[in-house]
Amino acid sequence: MPATDDEIREKYLERAIRELNELNRELYACEWCPRAGAMPVLGSGHPLADIFLVKFAPTRAEIEEGVAFYGRSGTALLKSFNRLGIDPLCVYGTVVVKCPVADLELSDARCHARLAEEFAIVEPRILVVMGERALEAVNALELPLSVPLEPKLGVVQRLTPSCEALFVPDIDDSLDEERAKRTFWNAFRVLGEWWAAFPPY
Repeated sequence: MPATDDEIREKYLERAIRELNELNRELYACEWCPRAGAMPVLGSGHPLADIFLVKFAPTRAEIEEGVAFYGRSGTALLKSFNRLGIDPLCVYGTVVVKCPVADLELSDARCHARLAEEFAIVEPRILVVMGERALEAVNALELPLSVPLEPKLGVVQRLTPSCEALFVPDIDDSLDEERAKRTFWNAFRVLGEWWAAFPPY
């Protein structure tokens, strides 16, 4: 008897959870970056999310909790998702620099490249790239069949045949000043338009 769509989705979800857990174990054991015994900052959200958020480096709150988008940025994003009518359960967020190093330049390029593994596991429909350093890191991954992304704020671009991308300002640089907040929101709200046009499955 052939498997149902629900059974197939469940198998994909089980595999994604297993692969993310394995990636996280590798991160805990990794010694590439000089993090002096501190824990890495892990991605969070649905393992098969439609929306994949990435920023370059974690904040102090994220380092303390070991979870990406914990604290102010996560709270701001939840409010934004609510305004845009986006289900936050369809979102996954992570950082490029997963190790809490004293100087971002000390983070190993091999660590940055783990983002490609994370992206391949989640298989999102759209990648939201926050900030120019994150954009440079994503372009450096050279994902299979990918097209380099342009630094065009609020413009949905084709990244791969199965995934689009949206470039927005770094959210952590956008929370303390009104003009920066408006610039972030004007770019980020395009995600709401993308989501509204996204066909339900």
